[in-house]
Amino acid sequence: MIFVTNDDGIESAGLKALAEALESLDEVFIVAPDRERSGVGMAITLNRPLRAAQVASRAYAVDGTPVDCVDLGVSALLPEPPQLLVSGINHGQNLGQDLHFSGTVAAAKKGTFLGIPSIAVSLAPGPTYHYETAASIACRIAKQVIAYGMPDRILLNVNVPNCTFSELRGIEMTRQDLGAYGAQAVKRLDRQGKPYYWIGGEREKIDRREDTDVNTIRNGCVSITPVQLDFTAHHLIDPLKSWLNDETLN
Repeated sequence: MIFVTNDDGIESAGLKALAEALESLDEVFIVAPDRERSGVGMAITLNRPLRAAQVASRAYAVDGTPVDCVDLGVSALLPEPPQLLVSGINHGQNLGQDLHFSGTVAAAKKGTFLGIPSIAVSLAPGPTYHYETAASIACRIAKQVIAYGMPDRILLNVNVPNCTFSELRGIEMTRQDLGAYGAQAVKRLDRQGKPYYWIGGEREKIDRREDTDVNTIRNGCVSITPVQLDFTAHHLIDPLKSWLNDETLN
């Protein structure tokens, strides 16, 4: 059984295309937010109860975040543990620093924390969204993950160029681009003259290495980035132990 979720909501065209494609591999169950919940990262709902509405025989809409959906699906809604979790297809790419904010990637992270092989799938933006291309790629990768499994605490972040399948220039294993977003706040005034703000930011710096996810998508290739959940900088543990002898810490 394959667990499908997303952050664009239960009615997302990308979710429907993904679920339909994965049905060729195994039975698909969907647990997804009841509305768009993009950019919420690993947020969870602890200050109120969650509600799940069954919208089809194997589909539930939850009034929570993508991570809520994974928690609720695994612990209460799915009839058995899934062999695979696939999150997407996201309406827009998730590259570089996007991984820290993306609800799509967060759902795959939560699945990985629970020991479920997990994939996040996103489609680059464009005037027309070729979800069928991303769904076909997701299905091919899912077959490999089902056959070979995934290393512990590793997920796959997949980004697909927005084109027909025949226009793809290849599939590459990539690293996360380290280019940074700038901080941006647009100030406006409401009818009472009180200020409010729209926050955002543009990608100001691109990692120049050709094997990054950003550059790979720009070159028209599918990007597959293995993402690890251990944030520890292991190589710095011993060097930084010298700080413990610094009198300012004592």
